[in-house]
Amino acid sequence: MPPIRATPLVVRFGRLGDMLLLAPLLHHLHRGYGEPCVLLGTGPFSAPLYAADPDVTCVLQVSARHRPLALSPPRWWMLRALHAHRNAAVHIAETEPRALAKIRRMLALAGVRADHCVFITDATAKRDEHWVDRLLRTCGHPPPACASAWRPPEPPIERAPRLYLTGADRADCARWLRRHDWRGEPLWLLQPANKRSMRWNGPRAASDDDKAWPAGHWIAVLHALHADDPGARIVLCGTPPEAPLLEAIAAQARIPNLVVGARELPLRRLLALCEIARGMASVDTGPAHVAAAMGCPLVVLYGAQPRTLWLPRSPTGSAVIALGGPPRYARAADIPPDVVSAALHGLPARNAQ
Repeated sequence: MPPIRATPLVVRFGRLGDMLLLAPLLHHLHRGYGEPCVLLGTGPFSAPLYAADPDVTCVLQVSARHRPLALSPPRWWMLRALHAHRNAAVHIAETEPRALAKIRRMLALAGVRADHCVFITDATAKRDEHWVDRLLRTCGHPPPACASAWRPPEPPIERAPRLYLTGADRADCARWLRRHDWRGEPLWLLQPANKRSMRWNGPRAASDDDKAWPAGHWIAVLHALHADDPGARIVLCGTPPEAPLLEAIAAQARIPNLVVGARELPLRRLLALCEIARGMASVDTGPAHVAAAMGCPLVVLYGAQPRTLWLPRSPTGSAVIALGGPPRYARAADIPPDVVSAALHGLPARNAQ
């Protein structure tokens, strides 16, 4: 039998928040195997998210997950990567049935044996179990063939994601802030949109998105935040496709010291902003998890998703205030703006890192 590779491979095809919530599992596996993880995923977020993380030795990232294998060179590359790690422990943290079926086929084609694999779906999901806790419970142990390479980590087990910055990240953020005439004033971040907010041809109708919070509500919060902290700088965060929506909010708000950052916020810069911001208000989306992981006090708005499963966690104990969600709310739009403004006003100061 070939020797067991100590470097574990973790597989997840997720969006920003999904990939970030892997961080405690990656740390746990690093401690257990004594080697940092290889992370295999899709989308543009994983590589920058874990660029400076000591628990990740490299990110294998592909973008084409829905094409048939014969028509997808990125999946050929993924297959070669899996074959190269066929003697490692493989931890599959994917639950989406279509993606999971493709992963199983790829593992078989790569020659990865079943006794080298642990699937999150091997164990039944528990009601109201947070996603981080489910990952640690179901994927935080070695597959049968790799038990000899595993040393159970001493407690405590970290259960909050932790992200890491470099000096270059902080310098880049400082230059960007100087370009916007920032001189050390309090900094607030607002994240009005989520992945589902935009269609290919523009903003999605609010009735189609339970996470959406009306633009008029965000404008009311901007006015309240400015009245409460007139000297503060406020950054509207988002991605380039969300820029028109955020620019419309800014144009209607008409307050000073407001920056629309959607066209200028690559992920590493957002991390650095979250490290120094006074606080953030966000819909239930990936950047909310980024803020909490960077110790930024947070108010997060929920629609139909239960908070118990997805509540952002902070490694520093910084405040995370959740509003909305079942059983009282099925849509974030039903949360009054004055409730959000009051929550922002009451956010405790951030804790020391």
